[in-house]
Amino acid sequence: MSDPLFLARFDMVRIGGIVEVTGDEARHAVVVKRTIPGENVLVADGAGQAIRGRVVVAERNRMAVEVTEILGVLPRAHRFVVAQALAKGDRSELAVEIMTEVGVDEILAWQASRSIVRWQGERGAKSLSRWAATAREATKQSRRFRIPEVSFANTNQVAERIGAAELALVLHESAEKPLARMNLPEAGEILLIVGPEGGISPEELERFQQAGAAPVRISDGVLRTSTAGAIAIGQLTALGER
Repeated sequence: MSDPLFLARFDMVRIGGIVEVTGDEARHAVVVKRTIPGENVLVADGAGQAIRGRVVVAERNRMAVEVTEILGVLPRAHRFVVAQALAKGDRSELAVEIMTEVGVDEILAWQASRSIVRWQGERGAKSLSRWAATAREATKQSRRFRIPEVSFANTNQVAERIGAAELALVLHESAEKPLARMNLPEAGEILLIVGPEGGISPEELERFQQAGAAPVRISDGVLRTSTAGAIAIGQLTALGER
């Protein structure tokens, strides 16, 4: 079993140095996970840097780790961004969790016209915080070193991001071209747009196509909004590695 991963802020590190995990993260490590001195753990800064080390202090509000190895994220040609439509229940958070596990770099919480839930005011802020917390926990579970960025976006903002991406794709069950046959750019940002339970409206699809996005399908069936983005990232990752 791989070493557990915890998150902490740290700058320059060296072999033999000490990295400290404090606050709620330390309490989770020591009280919940029952981490004790002598165990090996991973500690990441959430921005791509990490260390492996041996726990030398395990207190309720502080865990100190002696650095034995300095790690980092290997460079990747593509940066994956997903505009994930808001969905009812816990389906949106499930989508965030799975996409984080497979390596999404940024998630846009998209208020689609057919989204049943509406993010407004305090409710919107709390919901966005839950998405961010879900991404953070999924980062730890999957032993990734970088936490995906999470922010809100309306349809106009998603359309603007299409213009900034090297490749933009709209996942749509009626698309003729399968994603697996797409030619990827050598490098750069790839934007995926995932609709809500009711699907992307014709007006939204037309708007995104006018902005430069291409409709693609990822299956011969209709997938749930909670799983479509993750499956698409998996297919894109395989294409990129070829």
